[in-house]
Amino acid sequence: MLEALKEAQKAFEEDEVPVGAIIVSQKRIIAKAHNQIERLKDPTAHAEMIAITQAASTLGSKWLNEASIYVTIEPCSMCAGALVLARIKNIVYGAKDPKTGACGSVVNIVNHRKLNHRAAVKSGILKEECGLLLKEFFKKKRCERN
Repeated sequence: MLEALKEAQKAFEEDEVPVGAIIVSQKRIIAKAHNQIERLKDPTAHAEMIAITQAASTLGSKWLNEASIYVTIEPCSMCAGALVLARIKNIVYGAKDPKTGACGSVVNIVNHRKLNHRAAVKSGILKEECGLLLKEFFKKKRCERN
């Protein structure tokens, strides 16, 4: 999770919502990413989506069945859906997202009984640090507007 936090810090410094993600397979990091929505002008450029693409490329496979993703905030419905489609094994995240979280907070896409894949989910890892970075970012944004 510390590596994901480093990625989130990069996003913060680039004036992106500070979300970072890494994907690990066979005890090695195979993808690192942070939000790039503003830079790329792409609403799908979430840290998780970029990391999935990198990991699939690294492994040469669309399936990430033995991989784990570490992300600083609970994935949204788009990212959770992509993680299910990639058949990720584990999702580990820091802060819950009570507005758009799709791993149990608002909806639970990654463990929906009608889907053909489910992921193990662990939450709350370094949640204070992950949440603080997000709070600092949005506080800064509010100050800039006033």
